[in-house]
Amino acid sequence: MTTPSKTPPGADPKQLERTGTVREIGSQAVWSLSSCKPGFGVDQLRDDNLETYWQSDGSQPHLVNIQFRRRTTVKMLCIYADYKSDESYTPSKISVRVGNNFHNLQEVRQLEMVEPSGWIHISLLNQRTNEPISTFMIQIAVLANHQNGRDTHMRQIKVYTPVEESSIGKFPRCTTVDFMMYRTIR
Repeated sequence: MTTPSKTPPGADPKQLERTGTVREIGSQAVWSLSSCKPGFGVDQLRDDNLETYWQSDGSQPHLVNIQFRRRTTVKMLCIYADYKSDESYTPSKISVRVGNNFHNLQEVRQLEMVEPSGWIHISLLNQRTNEPISTFMIQIAVLANHQNGRDTHMRQIKVYTPVEESSIGKFPRCTTVDFMMYRTIR
């Protein structure tokens, strides 16, 4: 019997944003959790600090609900997990569901992770058209943890939409910090 290989970490999402092809839109959503320990909730999940985390407090599946006010195009989710720090609290099986509301969610991705340490990139492209999905709601369900752990830790979740091309004309992408400071007119 062979041991499954560890889940390789993906690139830092900040690097993806700097390319100008995606934009983080998590701040435009309303976030809710199925449960959390006091002081380990949505604020810690979204604070850009890899040392803080959401900790669930209840039975599985543990749910993260991300609801947008209008139909939103989503290209990718990025989740930060750290097996070395969290051990049995680290998710091993995750389901991603999308829909208009809680009543019509459909699973679009399910992934199994083996001792992840870093960013996990979850593509939300339509399987048939290869286009980003358009949805009102995303639900991330933690179905299982490593070592049959009961509660879970998630350190960060980022939600990305593709950046649309300008209709005025094609301009080179702003990739340096200095250039990005002057890319818009106020």
